[in-house]
Amino acid sequence: MEKKELLNTGKAKSVYATDDAEKLIMHFRDDTSAFDGEKIEKLAHKGAVNNQFNAFIMQKLQDAGIETHFEKLLSDDESLVKKLDMLPIECVVRNIAAGSICKRLGVEDGLDLSPPTFEFFLKNDALHDPMINEYHIKSFGWAEPEEVEQMVDLSFRINEILKALFLEGDMLLVDFKLEFGRYDGRLLLGDEFTPDGCRLWDVKTREKLDKDRFRKGLGGVVEAYEEVARRLGMDIHV
Repeated sequence: MEKKELLNTGKAKSVYATDDAEKLIMHFRDDTSAFDGEKIEKLAHKGAVNNQFNAFIMQKLQDAGIETHFEKLLSDDESLVKKLDMLPIECVVRNIAAGSICKRLGVEDGLDLSPPTFEFFLKNDALHDPMINEYHIKSFGWAEPEEVEQMVDLSFRINEILKALFLEGDMLLVDFKLEFGRYDGRLLLGDEFTPDGCRLWDVKTREKLDKDRFRKGLGGVVEAYEEVARRLGMDIHV
């Protein structure tokens, strides 16, 4: 697979074209950002850890019947993925109240949510990813009505699969975001699933094992990610 021109650079990943029009190379960089890019640092080995973590999770989801864009690992920090027509929407599932929902609704941090909540956000950094609903999505044509239903259904299915997986490693899946895209007439899970885009707490101590360690200046960010991987039985190469 030949790596060609750079197509897009995000906060922590770069995407390259390949000699196959249907495939892309996704490079996970060591860059780490928070608060819409106001806080940025490079953390050694983070790209490699996240790339391999994402590959592990995507494979687990595929084994459970969830279609994703992931094809295979190419190196420690690069993966081959299908080229999707991404929807400009983030899907967020919350099992425990943390982060923005506590500020918006005045609820207690750490409150167990039963059933879990689901929220849509518009993927737009300049607007700080505002919360939206299915009526906005339909009115502005960001997705088809059936795709809205599919995103909700898939998000909750993924939640059940991953809650159980992380619980096996004595971790609570607090919340997470997902992004979807179109491929050959189907809606597939795209982007990534790493501790950058979810919250994970130790079951007993509720110690944070995710990017909140970076947001809150707790340190040990990559070490926490590696601990999560170790608990899931992964062998990370850096």
